[in-house]
Amino acid sequence: MKEIAVLGSTGSIGRQALEVIRRFPSRLKVVGLAGGRNWPLLAEQIEEFSPRVVSLATPEDAQALARRLGTRQRPEIYWGQEGLAAVVASVGRGLVLNAVSGAAGLLPTVEALRRGLDVALANKETLVAGGEVVMRLAREKGASILPVDSEHSAIWQCLAGHSPAQVRRLILTASGGPFRREPRDLSRVTVEQALAHPTWQMGRKITVDSATLMNKGLEVIEAHWLFGLDYDCIEVVVHPQSIVHSMVEFVDGSVLAQMGLPDMRLPIQYALSYPERWPADFPRLDLCRVGTLTFEPPDTGRFPCLALAYAAGREGGTMPAVLNAANEVAVAAFLEGKIAFSRIPEVVSGVMEEHRAVRKPGLEEIMAADRWARQKAREKVGG
Repeated sequence: MKEIAVLGSTGSIGRQALEVIRRFPSRLKVVGLAGGRNWPLLAEQIEEFSPRVVSLATPEDAQALARRLGTRQRPEIYWGQEGLAAVVASVGRGLVLNAVSGAAGLLPTVEALRRGLDVALANKETLVAGGEVVMRLAREKGASILPVDSEHSAIWQCLAGHSPAQVRRLILTASGGPFRREPRDLSRVTVEQALAHPTWQMGRKITVDSATLMNKGLEVIEAHWLFGLDYDCIEVVVHPQSIVHSMVEFVDGSVLAQMGLPDMRLPIQYALSYPERWPADFPRLDLCRVGTLTFEPPDTGRFPCLALAYAAGREGGTMPAVLNAANEVAVAAFLEGKIAFSRIPEVVSGVMEEHRAVRKPGLEEIMAADRWARQKAREKVGG
């Protein structure tokens, strides 16, 4: 029986992870759940999965959950970063699935690795902000980072049995988002339009990142750390059907692709079952029904966030953490109606221009750069 802690259990990935876990009660046991601020949904998850430890974002949410659960036997209830650490500590032999949104996922990943626990990683900001620190810690502790993002899971599967020396390039696919070919003025994009993703059902922040192509830029940085390849060897192509989840080209010219319907339960299950593959009754890919698969280069002139991410990755040090923090603030401001959609890359670029990257940063320097970038971004969005 593999023990599982799910961080971000009330979000999109967390809910789908619990759906997968529900299918394998004799193989997977939930021991910890962290649920953001959605305490009513967390209460329902507690009723079903009976975890030992749970956490919420604030003490007020934790108190509301305690009142809801009443005096009957209930899990230990925590909140904040201390709560995330407590949920991680609930795992004895098993893994932590980190589906927390944003840079808040970095510290619980570090805590899990320090304990020698494997991490099924759906929080790309962990490696964007702290890639060098995180990967070094994983090596020191003999822990594994198992990618959950569909693109990185695809590459991971394609690389099985091959050494990095045999790889010429990684090819990350992108849907292109809702504005790929529309001639509209992007400064007039509404929140509703940005959240109308053509193929994937995701959380609000990641959906906006997909619309700006920042999500793909963050995935480029994550792929650099996960697979140890230079940025010149990581390419992005737009594939609007979202059937080919990514590809690997080898030095002999062969290309391996991992394909499937756009369903996050597939990479989640593979991360939880690894190194095995367990049967699933999810909808199956019918290539004849799909008909046509198309690919095209990304338009970085219209969607500059992808180029900004490549620049941050190549600069290295604390620059990727600054990129990510500024983007989180800018996206939140757009979702709150404070800035136009087209201003997101402007805010990120402006903050990056003011930052002097620290080389070889430690965790404290990364967190300091994150805090600095958030303050600078708030000044630029006027909040």
